[in-house]
Amino acid sequence: MGDKAHTHPGAAGRARAADHPTSVRNVVLVGHSGSGKTTLVEALALTAGAVNRAGRVEDGGTVSDYDDIEHRQQRSVQLSLVPVEWDGIKVNLLDTPGYADFVGELRAGLRAADAALFVVSASDGVDGSTRMVWDECAAVGMPRAIVVTHLEAARADFDEMTRICAETFGGDDPDAVLPLYLPLHGPEGPDGHAPVTGLTGLLSRKLFDYSTGERKESEPGEEQRPLIEEARGRLIEGIIAESEDETLMDRYLGGEDVDVKTLIQDAERAVARGVFFPVLAAAPAADGARQGLGTVELLDLITGGFPTPLEHGTPSVTTPEGRPRELRPCDPDAPLVVEVVKTSSDPYVGRISLIRVFSGTLRADQTVHVSGHGLADRGHEDHDVDERIGALSTPFGKQQRPVPHVVAGDLACVAKLGRAETGDTLSAKDDPLLMEPWEMPDPLLPLAIRAHSKPDEDKLSQGLSRLVAEDPTMRLEQNQDTHQVVLWCLGEAHADVALERLRSRYGVQVDVVPHRVPLRETFGGKAAGRGRHVKQSGGHGQFAICEIEVEPLPNGSGIEFVDKVVGGAVPRQFVPSVEKGVRAQAVKGVAAGHPLIDVRVTLLDGKAHSVDSSDAAFQTAGALALREAAADATIHLLEPVAEVSVLVGDDYVGTVMSDLSGRRGRVLGTEQSAGGRTLIKAEVPEIEIGRYSIDLRSLSHGTARFSRRYARHEPMPPQVAQRVTEEARAAS
Repeated sequence: MGDKAHTHPGAAGRARAADHPTSVRNVVLVGHSGSGKTTLVEALALTAGAVNRAGRVEDGGTVSDYDDIEHRQQRSVQLSLVPVEWDGIKVNLLDTPGYADFVGELRAGLRAADAALFVVSASDGVDGSTRMVWDECAAVGMPRAIVVTHLEAARADFDEMTRICAETFGGDDPDAVLPLYLPLHGPEGPDGHAPVTGLTGLLSRKLFDYSTGERKESEPGEEQRPLIEEARGRLIEGIIAESEDETLMDRYLGGEDVDVKTLIQDAERAVARGVFFPVLAAAPAADGARQGLGTVELLDLITGGFPTPLEHGTPSVTTPEGRPRELRPCDPDAPLVVEVVKTSSDPYVGRISLIRVFSGTLRADQTVHVSGHGLADRGHEDHDVDERIGALSTPFGKQQRPVPHVVAGDLACVAKLGRAETGDTLSAKDDPLLMEPWEMPDPLLPLAIRAHSKPDEDKLSQGLSRLVAEDPTMRLEQNQDTHQVVLWCLGEAHADVALERLRSRYGVQVDVVPHRVPLRETFGGKAAGRGRHVKQSGGHGQFAICEIEVEPLPNGSGIEFVDKVVGGAVPRQFVPSVEKGVRAQAVKGVAAGHPLIDVRVTLLDGKAHSVDSSDAAFQTAGALALREAAADATIHLLEPVAEVSVLVGDDYVGTVMSDLSGRRGRVLGTEQSAGGRTLIKAEVPEIEIGRYSIDLRSLSHGTARFSRRYARHEPMPPQVAQRVTEEARAAS
């Protein structure tokens, strides 16, 4: 952490295949969109000698945002793996999107990593979604460090940003969030801003000057020592407070000068245990420079302070039948357990699966068993098949560098796995196993689509199946009530990327159409109807007459059919025919074309002909009778109502509850939750919450979450029903 000697950048060279879990570090970068994660990854790759000075790999292209969609949208939209090597350690850097719509990619990165770097912009601060991810990492004890970027901004203040981070992330122990280095500032410019040119190592008491593009070490001047000692004292106390050596604090308070190596070792152990969270500063290299500010210090922290995969517990493993299976943590010689972290498509290579090996060693050309988790509700089929592993490779931008094997704890790519999807488990063919899946966010924004043309219609099904295979946060629905194809997404940006991938990768052009919720109809009171179907046109005629009574039933009763015919007015063999006709008409609706529910239909009387009556004739008469009853009755339009649970910060409770009321919602109650949050429970018509995922994000500044569950159908207010009916007629 600041006292290591380093040779020139490039001494480590490109990342190779790791030979043991102790030589691997898996790190996920977390932060809001625009905080500088991708730029930081490229700066670290440059310092490690993995890219050239332009931040590009040997054959062109950046190391992280290499997808064409990312270039067009000027932001990360998917998880990217960038492996580098530093001091003999392979560092797998997992760059995640910062935009909330791509939280599924973030969660995949968290699953694959053993530690997290929280990237915070000195000019923008810490947003609510970043705080929520910090709390999630804290709940599972994931080691974390904080990197402050954008120090070149006019309003950037490292000390103030460190204070904010301590307040935001430190919780009850703000002294667990402390800087390891302080910025060195150069001369003030004409605008009064003094650029950051280097760092002061608080533990080593060394200055590291980056102003020339090369990291140069020197001793501090006399005028700098008081500031260093003040910050150093607080840092030492923070480290010792988390030390496993209980005598260290007494020795320090007794005046003993604790050895720097002891402090560094204690700091690294505290970081690895997830109880101390250092703050560092970083900036990309200037044009022509070989090292970005703070990148050496950051790589030292990752390799020295972050845990090895051996220190990261393996998620629970079972047999496909559900029997628990105990495995030694991250053992290259143990049974094979591999998880597909991400699935993507390359126009030339085909499907590429990013995998993490949790146990055993995966080898090229090996036959493995693929076990799926059964996300049938999201359009993903169950998997229980054998597949042959093709080439194994390490990704780097658009390149794929072949590797012969992948040991437990390491990450790599597998090409052309035809059946395996994100979240699936790969294991030995003769010893199939299944890992517990990670929590995936529920897509709550509906996107109704239809093929743009006949050729698109032919390709739509295959394109959609490939799309959802890549992204388990997307749900495909073929709605039987509305006859719409609906892609459920996490937000508008997520939907835009889905449409662009359909078009650019799979050659499918679609049109977005208004999403319809499944409405229902019911009778508002008793009504009677007479169905008369009498025709004579030569040969066998058609003769059927039936009289029915219709009355409403309680919610959830469905369609009840009662036979009260006496005297054989409707022959026994034709009573089921009347019921069949009634039920067929109920499916079609009686007023606005929506299915009829929750009524009792009673057959009271009728007439038949000895020759001309038939099953078909009485089916038609039954349908006509129901339509006639509806013509003289009040028909209620029923809308689906959802049970909605919103978890929101206390500061936004009033705003969210007011908004729910404006959506015709009924707030059922609130519950206090941990972390200064409140759980609001309400019932809201589904037609009012089609875009609620977007609106709630705006209302709560990205800090709220919600879930929804179908509750029941209930009558729609007359003015709303009239508007919906008119809109439906206009659309048709």
